[in-house]
Amino acid sequence: MNQRATGSFDVKVVPQKPDTQIARAANLSRLTIDKRFHGDLEGTSKGEMLALQTDTKGSAGYVALERITGKLKGQQGSFVLQHSATMTRGSPDSKITVVPDSATGELAGLSGRMVITVAEDGAHHYEFEFKLDGRK
Repeated sequence: MNQRATGSFDVKVVPQKPDTQIARAANLSRLTIDKRFHGDLEGTSKGEMLALQTDTKGSAGYVALERITGKLKGQQGSFVLQHSATMTRGSPDSKITVVPDSATGELAGLSGRMVITVAEDGAHHYEFEFKLDGRK
């Protein structure tokens, strides 16, 4: 049975310097992700992102992986989210999914998709549709 979790999160994204000649030549932004989740998901995440802003205002793309550790509706564990997103002249399109078999602890067997929204005031919110298949 699918379940739904909602809440907010605080995020700190920090640019990193390219660490190889290839990374410099690619001219992509690499950033670290540090989040604190509130609501039905209580926990923290650490991750990395690759991003590109184009010369066209409002057009960009990013990919990221983040490991979330905490409690999802009272069940303790961790899992990894994979992000793939683009923005076309201000219109966002994203896919954020749980990496299969990445969940641990009471969250083992977790699958699902997350949707992130950013309010006009900059507040970040999530909606997480998920399923736990009960594997331990």
